[in-house]
Amino acid sequence: MTRKLRVGVVGIGHLGTYHLTKYAGIEECEIIGVADCVYEKAIKAANHYSVTAYGDFRQLVGKVDAVSIAVPTAVHYEVAKEFLSAGTDCLLEKPIARTLEEADELIEIARQNNCIFQIGHIERFNPAISALKGALKKPLFVEAHRLHPFFERGTDVDVILDLMIHDLDILLHLIKEKVVRVEAVGVPVLTDKIDIANVRLVFAGGCVANLTASRVTGKTMQKIRFFGEEGYYAVDYGKRELTSLRREQNDEGRYLIVNNDIEVARTDPLEQEIRAFVKACLSRSSPPVSGDEGRKALALALTILEAIKKPSL
Repeated sequence: MTRKLRVGVVGIGHLGTYHLTKYAGIEECEIIGVADCVYEKAIKAANHYSVTAYGDFRQLVGKVDAVSIAVPTAVHYEVAKEFLSAGTDCLLEKPIARTLEEADELIEIARQNNCIFQIGHIERFNPAISALKGALKKPLFVEAHRLHPFFERGTDVDVILDLMIHDLDILLHLIKEKVVRVEAVGVPVLTDKIDIANVRLVFAGGCVANLTASRVTGKTMQKIRFFGEEGYYAVDYGKRELTSLRREQNDEGRYLIVNNDIEVARTDPLEQEIRAFVKACLSRSSPPVSGDEGRKALALALTILEAIKKPSL
């Protein structure tokens, strides 16, 4: 009988709890333990899955083959470094770290220890994005809105690292061109950090992207739209839907706007993300969202933050 992948979860908050649920449904996995600095959270989760609870994540090091790390961004580096240095495969929630120096060190430690190092950019696994990737050709303009009501969760970082980074990763994943110009504005509203921001990015090939992220709105909106010569694509991340329109000429020579029928699978992004991580761990293959890709998204996010701090006259 093949030995199961021994897994653990560090950070038993909103997201870490979901990670546990997904691991519990994967036959190839055995949950060994959970860790949280609020020990009561760890105990509650551990009792539910009949595993061991730890109040210090270091107590889990060496006991698992792979770990999900769903802790505040401020301690991503500290926690991930401990596990990667011990040769443990890591699924680290986004953003990869607070600084490029931290990201570079984590990537290098993972390389030296032959660890699978995956970053939790979950929208990569959104079935609407997967369908879009197969259809999109050359976008000329992109518009994205990621608007959320205020929650304490995630406010240890600016809204760019908290929310907008999802869309930055998708842009870099789909366009694959260098960003040559950044214009940005952002303001704090409910915290001492930037809570709402608007960014204009220009890519080397001419594509322009306009992105807005806010955590001070009344309703949730998670949409991204791509416009190009071949047509229009709109993704609703939350509904996991893809709408596409194209121009078509009829027999009379008139142009009409018609729907593109693009099939979107009915899959759960978090489950797909964790299954991809488990598969990479078991097969020792490259994860679908590598540390290097996580670094690229972080680098662009930090460039945007610098642009906000130093606006052009």
